Amino acid sequence: MRARFARDAASIKRLYFDYGTGRRIGVMCKALAQARKVYRCAEPGELEKIAGTVHHGGIVAVVESLPLPVATADRVRAWMQRREPLLVLDRIGNAHNLGAIVRTAAFFGVPRIVLPADPAAARPNDAAHRVAEGGFEFLEVWSTPETVGFLRELAAAGYDVVGAATQGGAPRPDAGNRTRPSALVLGNEEQGLAPAVAAACTRLVTLPGSGKIESLNVSVAGAILIWELLARPAGRGRI
Repeated sequence: MRARFARDAASIKRLYFDYGTGRRIGVMCKALAQARKVYRCAEPGELEKIAGTVHHGGIVAVVESLPLPVATADRVRAWMQRREPLLVLDRIGNAHNLGAIVRTAAFFGVPRIVLPADPAAARPNDAAHRVAEGGFEFLEVWSTPETVGFLRELAAAGYDVVGAATQGGAPRPDAGNRTRPSALVLGNEEQGLAPAVAAACTRLVTLPGSGKIESLNVSVAGAILIWELLARPAGRGRI
């Protein structure tokens, strides 16, 4: 909540909080009062109903929701010119996984994430924001109407488009060609990468395990690969 307030206080339309939290957010309340917006203390039961969960941390904000901007070919070229890495999600369906991935990406300084305009894909809703712990405030979230075509645009612009495959990919998630920025593609929790999405990647990687468990949760695998492919400085050893 503090991260959202610091970045875009005007986007907060209403604010509800419990007694203990209210004693610590005087600056927020003062800003809302000056803007003539609703803010008030709420009983625990009411706060739970407003949040839709018991996991509200003592404070709930109603925030303006805007449509995600579309990642165009011009945007891709601009990102490439700045040599900025990015993360692409292929139909990640669980909002908690989305939030966990965003938290990791923000922690490592990944500047943006691209989501498919697919009704089955998780969106940046309240659950995702809660798990991200403020991560959404530190990266850009974009949308693409067609993932395969978008990945081809990335490759044509010069990106190393790396797909995370549950099997069949290279066993070493190394940084590849450091002369090119990387775009990491993470697949659906159950189906993994769609075949056409995998084919549009410039290479595939598979995290080697013991074989006792088939795969990692996508947010865990994503954390490992974000570090290896998007965040680890050239020449720095693995953890």
